[in-house]
Amino acid sequence: MYSVGDLIIYSSHGICEIDDITEKSFSNQTKTYYVMHPINDSKLVINVPIHSDKINLQDVVNKATAEKIIDSFKHPGVDWIEKNNHRIHIFSEAIKNGDRFEIAKIVNTLMVKQHDNEFLGKKLGSQDMKLLTSIQNILFSELALSLETTSDEIYNRVVKSLQHQF
Repeated sequence: MYSVGDLIIYSSHGICEIDDITEKSFSNQTKTYYVMHPINDSKLVINVPIHSDKINLQDVVNKATAEKIIDSFKHPGVDWIEKNNHRIHIFSEAIKNGDRFEIAKIVNTLMVKQHDNEFLGKKLGSQDMKLLTSIQNILFSELALSLETTSDEIYNRVVKSLQHQF
């Protein structure tokens, strides 16, 4: 169980701070909820039931794991799936599991594809770009927090690790 003030990772919102733990009643059912906000949007209030199999809350990775995730960019990511809808579905399902190493592989693949497309004078597809931007921001923010640096610095380190794939 988390405590007030803890920083956690919550799905597509990324790093969130727990502001309160409270009981709320809906439809004659009382449950205990984490009340939290994304660290990049203090005005957004999120209520998440503490005991739910459908909610994926995770601890922020530690420094050693963050370094291993960055090092993983030296290796190829996941295989590219040609069919757009199938690719987005497969990538999205992998992201929902919350495994940072799998997420890093997807970011890796999308960043390399983006680079390759730019080299050919093309753009990454809009769905791929939206997915890349979202998961890249969340992952790089978490790594920056763990390593006490900035997301821009994490981005630069990742690009340097990807150089051999470009």
